Amino acid sequence: MRKNYSAAFKAKVVQEVLKEEKTISQIASEYGVHPTQIKQWKKTVLENMETLFSKETKAKKKEKEAKEKEIQKLYAKIGQLTTEVEWLKKIWHRPGVKKNAWQW
Repeated sequence: MRKNYSAAFKAKVVQEVLKEEKTISQIASEYGVHPTQIKQWKKTVLENMETLFSKETKAKKKEKEAKEKEIQKLYAKIGQLTTEVEWLKKIWHRPGVKKNAWQW
């Protein structure tokens, strides 16, 4: 059976770990959580600590990532269109190709 812990509970447990007054095993038995789970929570906190002090929220971060993704798509489209234009220029100047054949 999988247990779900609240963010407040996880924060409390990780605070205990960061105090370094008790071992992870002691904290695990005290709170009824597996030591591996506590280590994962601690790792998550340490990896994301810099975002705690930044003004960038999750929503802003997602918006920024979406904009970057859109920019990459647009650059890819520009590259594709540039290639097509260059190809058409080469064909347009070939001898024997009728210029009015390109008119729709």
